[in-house]
Amino acid sequence: MGRRTIVVDGNIWQVYPAGRLTVYGKDESSLVFELGTGPERKRRFTRYSPRGSQSTDAALTELTERQLLDLFRQSQPAWTSPEGTYGAL
Repeated sequence: MGRRTIVVDGNIWQVYPAGRLTVYGKDESSLVFELGTGPERKRRFTRYSPRGSQSTDAALTELTERQLLDLFRQSQPAWTSPEGTYGAL
């Protein structure tokens, strides 16, 4: 699984594919933004439509830093997202 990192407001977030499949198949991908580890970690999720490769790992690699920051700003906290199972442990 491909991983990237971005810096948002001085914090280093890990970015990787969420692995959730949607009804749109390869036309839509999900990303996880994760800060920290353990019970104190913060997770955010977003969906986007890859422009180039349809492979989730390759599509993540093709995103620019600016695009990742834009996707982060559009992301939602895990407890409000189906990818985060609405806060379930």
